[in-house]
Amino acid sequence: MAATNPPGSNSPGRNPSPMSLRALDGLNIFLADVRDGMGPFLGTFLRDYHHWDAGRVGIALAASQIGTVLAQTPAGALIDRIHWKRLAIAIAAAVVAACCVLLYVLPTLGVVVLAQAAIGAAAAIFPPAVGALTLGLVGRAAMPRRTGRNEAFNHGGNVVAAALAGGAAYLFGYGALFFIVAAMAAASAAAVLMIREKEIDHDLARGADDGDKAHGAVGITELFKDRRIMIFAASVVLFHLANAAMLPLVGQKSSDSLKESAAVLMSACIIAAQVVMVPVALAASRLAESWGRKPVFLIGFGVLPIRGLLYCLSVNPYYLVGVQLLDGIGAGIFGVVSVLVVADLTKGTGRFNLTQGALATATGVGAGLSNLLAGFMVKAAGFNAGFVMLAAIAGAATLFFALAMPETLRSKPRTPPQGGEVIPAPAITASS
Repeated sequence: MAATNPPGSNSPGRNPSPMSLRALDGLNIFLADVRDGMGPFLGTFLRDYHHWDAGRVGIALAASQIGTVLAQTPAGALIDRIHWKRLAIAIAAAVVAACCVLLYVLPTLGVVVLAQAAIGAAAAIFPPAVGALTLGLVGRAAMPRRTGRNEAFNHGGNVVAAALAGGAAYLFGYGALFFIVAAMAAASAAAVLMIREKEIDHDLARGADDGDKAHGAVGITELFKDRRIMIFAASVVLFHLANAAMLPLVGQKSSDSLKESAAVLMSACIIAAQVVMVPVALAASRLAESWGRKPVFLIGFGVLPIRGLLYCLSVNPYYLVGVQLLDGIGAGIFGVVSVLVVADLTKGTGRFNLTQGALATATGVGAGLSNLLAGFMVKAAGFNAGFVMLAAIAGAATLFFALAMPETLRSKPRTPPQGGEVIPAPAITASS
């Protein structure tokens, strides 16, 4: 009897083994705590334990995003070309783990900025590599459901990691958080290496059309002539400009009154959002197929200004955790639908991962500017001014996306015009 694959796991012509699919599940669980390094916990750690002001904390958090900005597009282009995608993920996870330990051991401004930049650069590998492995394993037809499953497991991993982090910080101090990330990195490396290499279609993984996988890739200049990609990139920048600094600001604002319990509050905020993200991710993958990408994405945009304004009203920890549930809606939708939009826009181009990288660069630009601007706004005018600024940006972002971005669900495959620019896409193997 043939093995039964998990739901949404395969498509016509693709039959990955249950082992590879479950290893992909495990990879998404463990990478949840690795891809962002210390994330918002770093700001609380530097503020509470090393007495950094909001401006310096903003610089530290922005450094990771700057590293991502510099590395993300080259990382996507690299993933389009290499066959050693699994090894690339394992190496990047090891870099994140080593830098997290360094942040704890030597938290000076110079070391923190360099380590954060390295974490950002290493983390640039994860989104395009996981997306490529997914597409190469299950095929285009199963991609929406499988992407929803990936995000659900990722958010579940975040719940587990945040619970471990909060408990460990409460019992053993902040140092335990840094070593939890290292352990998760080792587990993610083990999981990705359990995916069977022979089951990955590397032509399909770079976005070549199912029926024309031998075709060369569309040239980069030709690719970015598509104004929909540029509009979506601007939308991504605005989304993260509004969103990225909100949770770190919550941690810093609450640390003044909660002191030792601030880490527990941060864990509770993360857990609350991630619990919501699991069903939201699964629902978004289905609704994006029936409603279309744009209306689902607009829901994610619409909760941002509401969330920013609500943070101004109270520092009660139960209230803050309740408001953070809205992040589960916005981030849950973004994680799924953004990948599907990129797949729509690059269908047949052979540039799926390059475009993922470019869009992740846009994410890094938005998030880096968000932390930087919010840090200096808080220093100049207080936390509520920072939240109001982020809410205003979120409102503008929602309006821009609603007016400028077209629907992409029924996008036709793109191929170079006759005599147009075509770039061969030779594979780079580990032995090349």
